[in-house]
Amino acid sequence: MDKVYSPGDIEQRLYARWEASGLFAPRSDSTGYCIVIPPPNVTGTLHMGHAFQDTIMDALTRYHRMRGEATLWQPGTDHAGIATQMVVERQLEGEGTTRAALGRERFIERVWKWKGESGGTIARQMRRLGASVDWSRDRFTMDEGLSHAVTEVFVRLHEEGLIYRGKRLVNWDPVLQTAVSDLEVLSTEEDGSLWHLRYPLEDGSGHVIVATTRPETLLGDTAVAVNPKDERYAALVGKSLRLPIVGRLIPIIADDYVDPEFGSGCVKITPAHDFNDYEVGARHGLAQINVFTPDARLNDTVPEPLRGLDRFAARERVLAELEAAGLIERIDKHKLMVPRGDRSGAVIEPYLTDQWYVKIAPLAEPAIEAVRNGSIRNSLTATASAPSPTAGSSRVSAEPCVRSIRPSPSIVSTTRPRPSMNSPGTSSATGISSSPSPCCSPSTPRPKPSVPRGVRS
Repeated sequence: MDKVYSPGDIEQRLYARWEASGLFAPRSDSTGYCIVIPPPNVTGTLHMGHAFQDTIMDALTRYHRMRGEATLWQPGTDHAGIATQMVVERQLEGEGTTRAALGRERFIERVWKWKGESGGTIARQMRRLGASVDWSRDRFTMDEGLSHAVTEVFVRLHEEGLIYRGKRLVNWDPVLQTAVSDLEVLSTEEDGSLWHLRYPLEDGSGHVIVATTRPETLLGDTAVAVNPKDERYAALVGKSLRLPIVGRLIPIIADDYVDPEFGSGCVKITPAHDFNDYEVGARHGLAQINVFTPDARLNDTVPEPLRGLDRFAARERVLAELEAAGLIERIDKHKLMVPRGDRSGAVIEPYLTDQWYVKIAPLAEPAIEAVRNGSIRNSLTATASAPSPTAGSSRVSAEPCVRSIRPSPSIVSTTRPRPSMNSPGTSSATGISSSPSPCCSPSTPRPKPSVPRGVRS
């Protein structure tokens, strides 16, 4: 007998025997019990969070299996589209080529090759953990059958009016050229500047002063807002300003959003490039003028000499023209939170684009009502008190049933504040790492940021 216990040799040999014997597949005709594993991203490896949740699911699965139930723990991996693309593109950079040079079909081939390599690592880690999943049913989210099912469900929900398309502001990554969720945005404090600009009145009788950390976005301004209780500007509400550089006439509007105590009490409104301005613009029926391309260059809505400039180069040009016209009141040093994409590191841009959304209210109401009336708790109590099925049980379930692990006393909605967009650019194979890998989540309309209301992008 070995003096030292070596779990690696023993556990791997036993696990291989269990898997080969089909012990992890549903084996009885009794009541079914099923857990679908939250699929880990195929781009990475399992971390401590995966080990923790897999241990809980494995314990539940083994418990119900020992009760004689037809038990299934469904394994699978997630495609993690953006993260996968970045990994493969970095590989191509190392080879001296790019995704564009490779072409769509060959690039997809490389992605599938990477999936095979990374997905195999995750499977080895799960086997090493002893996870009793039914490997004969292992799936990948981009498998043909699953892709067909996603398309079918998407079309059905769209026909029922539960999925719709709308033009909304999103967190836009100009490097990846895709919308990203708040969870994929990292904000850090950086040194910047606060420019105080003069906007001339149309009649030439004077000007108002607005403050901004993003002077390049003035090209998309459609109004200047003041607080309706601010007596300093009461006589100006309804009058028009001549937008610097562009020459477009924009109105002075009154809105409670403006903090009269901050700055000059005048706020430039750029509905297509700021989340708060978007809401102000919607209340007042303002135009939404997008001045950027998907890669954050100025588009054809701006004066011709500025078209095609990168947003940071455009800032310098705009400031130079404002200085030449005598429209810069002063410049203050200013610390601000700069939002960057956690994958690309690029400064995130609030960007107006068409996105798909799910109408949550009618889908959530049945679940909320089930919690309110106690039906979920009653159902779980009855399930827990039911006797274990016997080998000769005549109860047959055509499909495994999915049960909640534990009842939730209430449904809690949580939101996290949006990072300030008032920033310089927008306003081993079986080892388990201790750092969680990033996750992807769909972008949805977010709550207002907690930022000073007198500083506008």
